[in-house]
Amino acid sequence: MKTSFELPFVKTLHERLLEKKPKIQVILGPRQVGKTTGLLQCLKKLKQPQHYISADDVLSASSSWILEQWQAAQSKGTNTILAIDEIQKIPQWSETIKKLWDEQTHQKKNSLKIILMGSSSLQMQKGLTESLTGRFELIHVPHWNYYESNQIHKMNLQDYLKYGGYPGSYDYLKNKERWKTFLKDSIIETVIGKDILMFSQVRSPALFRQAFEILCFYPAREISYNKLLGQLQEKGNVELVKHYIELYAGAYLIKTLEKYSNKAVLRKGSSPKILPLCPALVQFARPEESEQTGRLFELAVGLECKRFPGKLFYWRQGNNEVDYIYQEEGKLFAIEVKSGRKKTHSGLDAFAKQFKKVHPLIITPENFTQLSKEGRTFLDRF
Repeated sequence: MKTSFELPFVKTLHERLLEKKPKIQVILGPRQVGKTTGLLQCLKKLKQPQHYISADDVLSASSSWILEQWQAAQSKGTNTILAIDEIQKIPQWSETIKKLWDEQTHQKKNSLKIILMGSSSLQMQKGLTESLTGRFELIHVPHWNYYESNQIHKMNLQDYLKYGGYPGSYDYLKNKERWKTFLKDSIIETVIGKDILMFSQVRSPALFRQAFEILCFYPAREISYNKLLGQLQEKGNVELVKHYIELYAGAYLIKTLEKYSNKAVLRKGSSPKILPLCPALVQFARPEESEQTGRLFELAVGLECKRFPGKLFYWRQGNNEVDYIYQEEGKLFAIEVKSGRKKTHSGLDAFAKQFKKVHPLIITPENFTQLSKEGRTFLDRF
């Protein structure tokens, strides 16, 4: 294992902390993808005074605990970095941080640089939007991609498409039942049970869990909300399904893509393309199917593109389809995925005729490694 390997967010965080007066840095992402490890790597490279603490270690948590940590950091001097992990476990954390941050801003002395992080993304996001609007910058830490998994754990592409995403689970791959148990107990049930159901209104937890398995059964596939509702066998409307998907999206489990169109109303009314946020979620939730290999590769390509700063869509018109459409600052890329399944380029051709100045490209297992390694800069070749 490469101990010197750093996830990309470490560089971003390091650069921002070198600024004179950065906003509050908030690190968000799925559970168990290396957020704390990366934070500690970043702090180790910085020479300024630091105060790192985790609310996990607090027996009796209250908002006064945050004030104590703030004062402890201030005692170390101006520009001290105060990093609080698991901040969401402290009652009224966002209101307390807001008060202290605003006081610091007005006093203009003994300023601290603040980093906040937590494992419950939904709770974190709620606190940020309620109290800290305009005061923070988000740093998203996604599931591990193929390049990261290969560099650190020597995982090949075939294994990544089945088990990739959560590095803590890689140690159990020699025992698949143990791997599945770890994923279920330490990640999925923790996210669904603690991060979602404890803090969100869900009428039927059993139905909610069933929805997760159904969604994971359609990796990189377009499916209507009505069909999803029908599979749930629930009387209601599609708003129920949309609500479930929103909760899973906020917890970094499932995302959806809209169909590309110049008209926003057509995008919003389109059927979603389902993206479980790492291959391991699909492997956990569905039975083995030989035809899924191509879909899992298509999913992996989509997840790489989801890391890019622009917007990601899919496109379909009649029998013509393009797997992914990536839009960024006036540039438009039409991305077709080929993994051995016989596919024509008719979708790319049809899209190029309808939308001018598009950059078409085809991703195969042969060039996927470069996409995973280079990220957004890979598209500049086309």
